Order: sequence, then C-alpha cells, then structure tokens
Amino acid sequence: MSTTTLASPFEHPTVSHTLPRAEQSAATARRLTRAALAQWGLGELADDVALVVSELVTNAVQHTTCASIRVRLTRLDQRRVQVAVVDKSHTPPMRRTPTDSEDSGRGLTLVEAVTTRWGTDPLPWGKRVWADLELTSGT
Repeated sequence: MSTTTLASPFEHPTVSHTLPRAEQSAATARRLTRAALAQWGLGELADDVALVVSELVTNAVQHTTCASIRVRLTRLDQRRVQVAVVDKSHTPPMRRTPTDSEDSGRGLTLVEAVTTRWGTDPLPWGKRVWADLELTSGT
C-alpha cells in the first residue's frame, strides 16, 4: 500500500492510498478514512464516509481485473469531503434494485442516500467514481 498526502495553501487537503484489489481493502480504506476525517476535525462524517468508501472500494474490487485501486479523500472545505475510487475498468457503476432474496446490489443506493451527489468520470485508463458528503446544518 502506498500513501500520498497533499496539503498546500493552493490545494484542498487530500489523502490518497493505493490498495490491492482484494476484499480486505474495503476495511483498510475505512480505517484510513476514519483517521483522515479525525485529523481534519470531521469525525462526525466518519460513519457515512466509511460506508461510501467501503461500497466504492468493494465495487472496484469486484468489477475490475487490475492489481490495485486508488482511494482518494479530499476535504473540500470545513464541512465537505469528497471520496473517490479509481480503477482500470471502463464500465460505469449501475444502481440496481435487487430483489429481497439477493445478497448484493444495494451499494449504490446506500451511496446515493448518504451523499449530496455522486458520479463517475471516465478516464483514458478506466474510471473515477466519486461522492461528496457534508455535515448537516444541525451538526
């Protein structure tokens, strides 16, 4: 696993991790996300951001064949965070409506429920799936 931390007066604070395409990477991404949010004073977002990063990493692990994926967490301002996962698959994620008997397929519905917006950016070598989250006014 490699880690890059970017912080300059001209950029948003960002933490970026390259993780293996493996099931345990979702747990690693959650742990690293919680640590970054705590450092940025955004611990109140930890549960929702951990859920989103877990779902996006799990999708990347399941739907790409490359050896690694990239997770990037960016503090957009004092109340907002963006999480992004980059992989080498060109296939965009599709939100599904699974039946009650299906064990999977609810991830993007969960992502949509806890984020202010989310999307996919095609890249020459794959895609970037991102989601923005922010503290609510009552927090």
